[in-house]
Amino acid sequence: MLERFFPDEYISSTYAIPFDRLYEEGYRGIIFDIDNTLVPHGAPADERAKQLFRDLKELGYSCCLLSNNQEPRVKMFNEEIGVPYIFNAHKPAGKNYRRAMQLMGTDRNTTLFVGDQLFTDVWGAKRSGIRNILVRPIHPKEEIQIVLKRYLEKIVLHFYLKKKKKLV
Repeated sequence: MLERFFPDEYISSTYAIPFDRLYEEGYRGIIFDIDNTLVPHGAPADERAKQLFRDLKELGYSCCLLSNNQEPRVKMFNEEIGVPYIFNAHKPAGKNYRRAMQLMGTDRNTTLFVGDQLFTDVWGAKRSGIRNILVRPIHPKEEIQIVLKRYLEKIVLHFYLKKKKKLV
């Protein structure tokens, strides 16, 4: 039962993902969560995030930001990034994952999702049929509703890592 929440991959940081290799595998679009995936919660785009998007565009990727935050937060982050975005996305509902693919001109087979939460980000991507990568949260400071979900995530990740170890 918990396996429905298992990520396709679990990587320490968005900035450690081998995007060039994934491009060679045929991926052309990346949907990103923002808070604690690209920057600490509520922070503007920092130089590392800006450089990531410059590099991704140079590789040939289309990108889209998908956030449950309201527009002022998402718009502020995106000012110097300049990619399509969807705010108030209602993740894990699949509607806006599909809309993000439309905005990028990609499909389920050519799209990746990168996020830091199992029960919103990863589960929504899985429900939408998109390959997903879970990353560790950038910063421990989070809103209370997220803190509570993190306790449940630890349980799921324990079983995910245990299963993964058995496969190796």
